[in-house]
Amino acid sequence: MSESLSQLLEPIADWFRSLGVPEPIVHWGHPVMMGIVVGVMGSFVVLTGWQGRLMIATDDAAAAEKRTEHAKIAPLMFLFIALGYTGGVLSLVMQNQPILQSPHFWTGTLVIGMLGVNGAIAAFGFSQGKGFRSIHAYLGSVAMAVLLIHAVLGLKLGLSI
Repeated sequence: MSESLSQLLEPIADWFRSLGVPEPIVHWGHPVMMGIVVGVMGSFVVLTGWQGRLMIATDDAAAAEKRTEHAKIAPLMFLFIALGYTGGVLSLVMQNQPILQSPHFWTGTLVIGMLGVNGAIAAFGFSQGKGFRSIHAYLGSVAMAVLLIHAVLGLKLGLSI
């Protein structure tokens, strides 16, 4: 299946290769960009989400402001992570590396799934009761922890290629 996926993506990889992108950018561009997205946007999303959750008991207005900030940035973070996921897979194809054999690929896939479920909970579950807000908070936090593991696995992969 890995070979079929690589063959399916090969025309896109060929097009990117034809642009003459320097090898260090093909090799390290994904981790640098994703490090920025996860480090900056991810930290902000986690921080504002938990601030909005924990401030409810002390300051409703400040909590609402933090939840609003969280809601503005979280979908953009998901979009950039999804685009980065695509770029990471394409980078592997461009470097003639197997896709499905990498634990880095599987942790990335897991995170995309977790964040997708979390987005669905935010979109549809909050109106269903307070429990969904707790699930959202903890699932998002676990997703960010998996992203840290994902980064370590990615560094290991990048150094091995």
